[in-house]
Amino acid sequence: MENLGKKLGHIVVPLATPFTEDTQDVNYNAAADLADYVINKEYCDSLIVAGTSGEFNTLTMEERLELFRVVKQAAGGRVPLVAGACAGSTREVVHIVREAERLEFDAAMVIGPYYCKPDQEGVFRHFAAVAEATDLPIMLYNIPIFTGLNVEKETVARLVGTYQNIVGIKDEAGINPTQMTDFARVTPEGFSVYNGDDIMVLCGMSQGAAGVVSGGSHIIGGHIRTMINRFLSGNLAGALEIHMQLDPFFKDFGSNGRINPIPLWKAAMNLCGLNVGPPRLPLSPATDEEIEIMRGHLVRLGVLDR
Repeated sequence: MENLGKKLGHIVVPLATPFTEDTQDVNYNAAADLADYVINKEYCDSLIVAGTSGEFNTLTMEERLELFRVVKQAAGGRVPLVAGACAGSTREVVHIVREAERLEFDAAMVIGPYYCKPDQEGVFRHFAAVAEATDLPIMLYNIPIFTGLNVEKETVARLVGTYQNIVGIKDEAGINPTQMTDFARVTPEGFSVYNGDDIMVLCGMSQGAAGVVSGGSHIIGGHIRTMINRFLSGNLAGALEIHMQLDPFFKDFGSNGRINPIPLWKAAMNLCGLNVGPPRLPLSPATDEEIEIMRGHLVRLGVLDR
């Protein structure tokens, strides 16, 4: 089994999709600049394009595939690229994965089916159809808070036992903090479990996770890398110190009852000069009050002077 963790590294950044302020069109030039920025800053070991943080659910198919092309060119082979293969229809996911393979992406991240709430047999057949359609390494993507279903450990074990190219899973660990261990227990050595929640980095690493899919690393990737390096070197107190500094920042992405962190996360990036623009409707942009909350955290963390 290919070790996806060795390929993708400890910090996988799910690239934000920049939009223009006035028309909310995709700003492809800004996307290329953003990819170049996080690579040059060494904030990422690999990138995901058009995942949840990339607002795939509001992108047309044409926009997604153009993002694949633009980011592929901007990355220039410096880091591995993962295609966000996220759609409610299995046929659409197969189409995305085949295009990603044609564009020579390094892997595909395939979200669990959403909205229609299939049983686990349907979930198995969904992922099976994708695995059979490509030779790309596949990272399963489990995010029940948005899909409305959990990819159960028994289904993961069955998939991994059947398809050699299903080699990892990204789990939204904030929903079920110990499920990463469940996945590890039913899969063979070399299967890579990634934590998909910035708050849960140390929780994931302590369960043997390969790393984190970290949207926050656009902004504080240096903090995340130092925290992981301290953990891996046995400096647990030092890693915990950084965790305690970052925890309130990440928790405030959910200010005012927001479930989706993207509006405040993008506001923080814009404060840092990263030019990602607003979220795309139906997500409403951060309010002035929320922007000031983000500014306060960024000053406290040493990212901004004021």
